[in-house]
Amino acid sequence: MGADPGEGVDMHGDSREIRLGAALVEAADTLAEDFDTVAYLRRVSDHCVALLGASAAGIMLIDDGEPVSFGVSGRRQELALDLLEVQHHGGPCLESHGSGEPVPPVTIRAAHASSRWPDFTERALRYDIGSTFAVPLRREGTALGALNVFVPEPAHPSPSPSPAPADETGLLLAQTLADAIALGLANHRMFTRYRTLAGQLQEALSSRVRVEQAKGILAERRRTGTDEAFVALRQFARSHRLPLDEVATAVITGSQDIAELGRERPGPA
Repeated sequence: MGADPGEGVDMHGDSREIRLGAALVEAADTLAEDFDTVAYLRRVSDHCVALLGASAAGIMLIDDGEPVSFGVSGRRQELALDLLEVQHHGGPCLESHGSGEPVPPVTIRAAHASSRWPDFTERALRYDIGSTFAVPLRREGTALGALNVFVPEPAHPSPSPSPAPADETGLLLAQTLADAIALGLANHRMFTRYRTLAGQLQEALSSRVRVEQAKGILAERRRTGTDEAFVALRQFARSHRLPLDEVATAVITGSQDIAELGRERPGPA
């Protein structure tokens, strides 16, 4: 008889590898005009929960030391949002963001007993969170925020205060996902800047074309050269405190009184 296709294969491991691959693809998919940051952070947080078997997960984006945006998993989202919001005065996210290093798994009870993040740990105990850890979102030396994972109380607590190997693996997985998220966010920001710049350049080119068209129309009506027509356009715009492009557009569409503009005599440039 042939070997069982599943023999020797860690199906849980295979499943997690597939999920991690899907999560990394999701994290990279940010180059879209209708990109929604909050929805994106929720989706990647959902992947984190599924990969790590966590109660919930959340991402805090931080700018100039202050939280500017939250994204939480769909699973127990109220819990995750509450535990992110309570970290304004200290917590795993701010600590990881500030140091640029992961905050390894720590039990909530131990952190509470040592007065580490008192507001956060007190709130986490209300939700029966057993432990937490956080990893930074960073790209090319720039810290963007942190990913925070909330782990439920184990059914059979271990007497050892040291993290289990599974905890260490979870930290590495979370950091891998956080690095992909940071790359996705950085790429989206660059995409947005370039798209804005392209729009500005296109508008500047279109404005230049409209001004040239208006110069030609005005020169023909006034029976003069285009340079003199341009001076008249500019003087009219200045005297009426209007953008030159707006006056040119009005001339092209016929909404500006050509006769009035034609009476403007060019003065010094």
